[in-house]
Amino acid sequence: MFSSKKSNGKSSSYGATTLIAKGTTIRGDLTFSGAIYLEGRIEGTLRAEGEDACLTLSDQGTVIGEIHAPRVVLNGEVKGDVHAAERLELAEAARIEGNIFYKVLEMAAGAQINGKMIHQTEAPKRLPAPEAPAAAGAKPA
Repeated sequence: MFSSKKSNGKSSSYGATTLIAKGTTIRGDLTFSGAIYLEGRIEGTLRAEGEDACLTLSDQGTVIGEIHAPRVVLNGEVKGDVHAAERLELAEAARIEGNIFYKVLEMAAGAQINGKMIHQTEAPKRLPAPEAPAAAGAKPA
């Protein structure tokens, strides 16, 4: 479920991965790009830059604050809202106290959510404006 992507010998599209190790606590907001793997604790808002960013929270990790990222994989504790613009995966040890906003959700048995689950649809696409009709009485050339 959480590693089901087939490997084709190419590196991840997320770029470099940052590890925040167990025993590390960060107090304050964190902005990141690429991928981040969190085993420690963050007290503040996590915000991803870029469309291909990914946050992975291990079963030992904790976030006290909001999460904003295109792809989010949770297996730890979150106290705050989770905004996954593309995909949200909840493993069996995920515990969320807050609302989740997602486009695609994958949830394992045992994951817990104490809040609302809000599906985000794509913004409606606008059709091009119709062309103005030819002037009345004008003859085509």
